[in-house]
Amino acid sequence: MKYSLFLLLFYSLLANAQTSIKATFDDSRPFEADTIIAIDNFESLYYISNSTFHKKYQGKDINYANVQLGNLTSANTFNPLKINLFYKDFNTVVILDNRLAEIFRIDFNTKQPYKNVSHISTGFDNNIWIFNQDLLQLELYDYKTNTTKAAAMPIQSKVLDLKSNYNYCWLLTEDYLYTYTYTGSLLSKIKNEGFTAMGTVNEILILKKDNQLYFLGNGQSQFQSIVLPELLIKQFLVTNQTLYIYDRETLKQFHLKID
Repeated sequence: MKYSLFLLLFYSLLANAQTSIKATFDDSRPFEADTIIAIDNFESLYYISNSTFHKKYQGKDINYANVQLGNLTSANTFNPLKINLFYKDFNTVVILDNRLAEIFRIDFNTKQPYKNVSHISTGFDNNIWIFNQDLLQLELYDYKTNTTKAAAMPIQSKVLDLKSNYNYCWLLTEDYLYTYTYTGSLLSKIKNEGFTAMGTVNEILILKKDNQLYFLGNGQSQFQSIVLPELLIKQFLVTNQTLYIYDRETLKQFHLKID
C-alpha cells in the first residue's frame, strides 16, 4: 500500500514538473511600433508603423506603404521572398519580395467567386491560407490560378488567429484550436480554454491567455505554462528558441529551453 502511494506521489510530482517551461531573460531594448511582425534568424526586424510595413536590417530600414488600401491589418513574413500584406478594409492582399517591392496583388472584390476574407497566412508555392467569412470556412487559395485547392468544414465560432508554415495550418477560434495539414485535412481539434493569440516556431505553438504564455508541442494536447517574470505582454513572437515580448515601448528577449 505504501509502495503504491509512493508511486502515485512520484508520478504526480513528475507530471507537475513537466507542466511548465522556464524562460531565461537575455536582453531588452527600447522600440516603438504599432505591431512587430517577426525577427528572423539574421535578426532582420519586420514591423508595422502607421500602416507602413518596415524591414530593418544591417543598419538599413526599408519600407512599403500603400495609402490607397487604407490600414494595414496584418503581415506574414514566413517566406521572406513572398511577404503577404493584408488590407482587410479593401479585401486585398499584396505580395512583396525581400526588397519590399510589390510582385503580386490579390483583390478579392474582383474575383469570381467573390471571397470576403477576414484572415490570411502563408502557404506553400503560390498558395495562401484564407478564412472565407461568408462561407465560414478555411481555404487554401492559389492566387496565380485563382483556384481553391482545399476547403475545410464550416466553423461557427469567431476566428481569433491564423498561423501556418509549409506543413501545417493552425486556426484559433473562440471555441477550438484546429490543426490542418498543408493539404487542408483536419489533424486535431482541441477545446480553447481562453487563448486569444498564438505564435509558431517549426511545429510548436506558443499561445496567450490573459497575461500568460503557454507552450504546445507538435502532436500534443497538454499545454505547458511558460515561467516568466511579471510583465505586460501586449505582443509576442518566437524565433527558434528565442521568445520576444513587446509592450509597445520595450522589446524583451528570453531564451526558451525546448527539448
